Amino acid sequence: MKEKLKKYIKEIIVFVVVLTIAANVISYYRSQDLNKEKLDLKTVTLLDGSLHKIPNDKPILLHFWATWCPTCKIEAPNIEKISKDYEVITIAVQSGTKKQIQNYLNEHKLTFKVINDENGFYSRKFKIQAFPTTLIYDSKKSLKFSEVGYTSTLGLYARIAFLK
Repeated sequence: MKEKLKKYIKEIIVFVVVLTIAANVISYYRSQDLNKEKLDLKTVTLLDGSLHKIPNDKPILLHFWATWCPTCKIEAPNIEKISKDYEVITIAVQSGTKKQIQNYLNEHKLTFKVINDENGFYSRKFKIQAFPTTLIYDSKKSLKFSEVGYTSTLGLYARIAFLK
């Protein structure tokens, strides 16, 4: 019985490692076409209609997501958590009206800053083709990390900490 348990644990560990490597390879491949230019956003209009000035001296996490994306729904609490400690702007891509997005945020208890990209302007500008996609810029607004697909809270914190 003990040997059988060890065998199963070993198989699970190998599976998780292989899955993690495969996910990173896919993310790397998908990120090759992203817009890698310096972040040129100065002021953005948020979902509530307010203007938000992008700080010049802080790292920024730009997160593209959609209300219809199942992976985005799973990752949303990670983005919510990091938005409490760092500058995070999220972009809801083709996710409906402001009211529909606000209802989604309320339903899932999310309070992060959101831009409604109703017509896909920002997703085209940054060449986003899969969701979720997370871009992390340093304090000089140079792209340092990109992740296509799910990212853990720990992974997000580690990437931003690396910039300091």
